Amino acid sequence: MSILTLLRYRNKSDRVLARSIHNIFGFYPKNLELYRLAFTHKSVSSKTAGYTISNERLEYLGDAVLSSIVAQFLFKKFPTKQEGFLTEMRSKIVSRSSLNKLSLKFGLHDFIHYSKKNEHCKFRSMGGNAFEAFTGALFLDFDYDFAYKIIVDRVIKLHIDLNELEKSENNYKSRLLEWAQKEKHLVNFKQIGSKGAGFDKHYVIQVLIDDKEYGKATDYSIKGAEQLAAEKTWLMMNE
Repeated sequence: MSILTLLRYRNKSDRVLARSIHNIFGFYPKNLELYRLAFTHKSVSSKTAGYTISNERLEYLGDAVLSSIVAQFLFKKFPTKQEGFLTEMRSKIVSRSSLNKLSLKFGLHDFIHYSKKNEHCKFRSMGGNAFEAFTGALFLDFDYDFAYKIIVDRVIKLHIDLNELEKSENNYKSRLLEWAQKEKHLVNFKQIGSKGAGFDKHYVIQVLIDDKEYGKATDYSIKGAEQLAAEKTWLMMNE
């Protein structure tokens, strides 16, 4: 770490976090507070001027940025593949289970500030949520092109085996529907909204089981949003 870089970080905890991010992802943050916020779980949130301080807003942003980055990468990587293949591969990469595994591999859970009452959630959803929030922080700290380079070069190319991923079965929607048929429950995938327009349009899907709300997800296709919402629902049911 250079002297100029050191001057950005005035205390030991700042330097530890900055050095850890550099060791994992290959860059030093410009605005370290964004990354501290990315690792602040809602269980320890606070309010300032009416705003809740937690990583949920960054998670929302990071979810959209990550989905866009993965979609762009796959589009370039597989020039002859059709929309269905690309959608399924993207869903697998940005799935909650995939992001949880990546977070664990990178050790991001060590940075998460959370209430000990949520200890049981640490290795379920908090890691994946924090990874999305980190992506949101990365985008705000630099720009989309820089975030694309980091996610592709330091995450996808190094830690995701696309050949194995292509063979894997990750259809949570089918699992959920099979379970519902067996247990005689009514499952509905309801589109509750959409955001953006044109190439930037993405859909919001809510899973309802016997009219009770479960997982909700956003994606650039209805099929992708349904898969992500089904996965969140499946994990909620099995916690």
